[in-house]
Amino acid sequence: MNLQNNLAPNDIVKFLGKSQKEFTRADIVKYCTENNIEFINFHYCGWDGRLKTLNFVINSVEHLNNILSSGERVDGSSLFPFIEAGKSDLYVLPKYRTAFRNPFTEVPSVDMLCCFFNRDGEPFESSPEQILRKAHNVFQQTTGLKMEAMGELEYYIIAQEEELFKVADQRGYHESAPFNKFTDFRTEAMQLIAKAGGEIKYGHSEVGNFTQDGKIYEQNEIEFLPTNIEDAADQLVIAKWMMRQLAYQYGVSLTFAPKITVGKAGSGMHVHCKFTKDGKSVMTKGGELTEECKKAIAGYMVAGTSLPAFGNPHPLSFMRLVPHQEAPTSLCWSFSNRSALVRVPLGWTKQIDMAAICNPLEKASNCDFSDKQTFEWRASDGFADTYLLLAALCCAARHGFEMQDALEIAEKTYVGLGVNIHDVKNESIQKALEQLPGNCLEAAEELEKDREIYTSKEVFSDAIINYLIKYLKDFNDSELRKELAASPEKLLKYVEENIDRG
Repeated sequence: MNLQNNLAPNDIVKFLGKSQKEFTRADIVKYCTENNIEFINFHYCGWDGRLKTLNFVINSVEHLNNILSSGERVDGSSLFPFIEAGKSDLYVLPKYRTAFRNPFTEVPSVDMLCCFFNRDGEPFESSPEQILRKAHNVFQQTTGLKMEAMGELEYYIIAQEEELFKVADQRGYHESAPFNKFTDFRTEAMQLIAKAGGEIKYGHSEVGNFTQDGKIYEQNEIEFLPTNIEDAADQLVIAKWMMRQLAYQYGVSLTFAPKITVGKAGSGMHVHCKFTKDGKSVMTKGGELTEECKKAIAGYMVAGTSLPAFGNPHPLSFMRLVPHQEAPTSLCWSFSNRSALVRVPLGWTKQIDMAAICNPLEKASNCDFSDKQTFEWRASDGFADTYLLLAALCCAARHGFEMQDALEIAEKTYVGLGVNIHDVKNESIQKALEQLPGNCLEAAEELEKDREIYTSKEVFSDAIINYLIKYLKDFNDSELRKELAASPEKLLKYVEENIDRG
């Protein structure tokens, strides 16, 4: 076993001595038979974006092989509202590379995510995970590049208020225990997610914290590392499932709701994007952003008004997207600017060995960390269907490569470093920029205008886009944001009704 596999948190990786991406059916059988595994659990996402579960008792090696190779039937009409009951059967087949040992069950169990197939044994084209797969395949065929992504999961924990070591309102950023009350929860969640194969970058407390009606509301974040965009989606849905399981064990509420009260920090699910060729980043060259990177950003600028249809699919989403709260409202991009829709964070572009400077015993080296560079889509939140959001971002990036004037658009929508477009003195800059939609109805209208970005090359079907447009319009929320902002009682009730979405 090499050192890398020995350090891997996933028990199956340690046992087999190979990475998850290399798992085969025979590997799963070997692990189950030699570790007394009694259950196999299939997981898959329905239209609501939450993981569903199908449990199997392992009766024999033959039975286990049959489960892993033939999958099982499920009722598609109960998972996807656009499927008719008369032709609703779908197959679910496990993805061996997603296998992990379930940390919550007393009975030894192995869990896996699944793909959907239709009655003819073809991938079910309308399932979100298949749409993402198609989006990435088309992106690679069009650009010759692969797309990687990483998510930032912001969330609130709601529990009984404590009197000791209080933190000033909205001053929770990177606080340590005991001021941060749920450090142990966050670190345990990170450990469990890592054991399931999640590639975590770090976790920390976030800005949002307040008390209300005897309860503490504490905001935290878990951020992932860039990986293949399809794997990035898988690990995000597993992470959310695990975090909720853990919250249930702790006896606290956990929510990914984008807004839970007026005037307090909302929660986003920002997505960092990265593009590679032959395994190497193409984001920077000579310390500057490449044309490839700028073309992708331009695609996000053009599709920026319709992407919220995927990334902000609920009226509460637009309670968060308001000026002066580090949430974007204008279509622009910038370096290290949290008021921009797309932010290019620090990317280690200067080849300076900072570690040697703060550790004098270290010999300075000619370090190059430029492969860390990403850019960040900042509008989306945890109510989004992870697969559909990443598929839409992939389509928008591809559109940027297809546009003749992409570099001109990138230049036109760039806002200088340190320019706060919400500042009164920069009002002229903001007025020159296109604005994000203000509600679900407007997002639906923008999606209708931009539908070809997503339906071209048959990534999203017209039927799915039509369904999503209707879904958004049915909220009928053109005046809802004003009503909720004016009435804390109405907002609280609305939040309580929707707190477990996503």
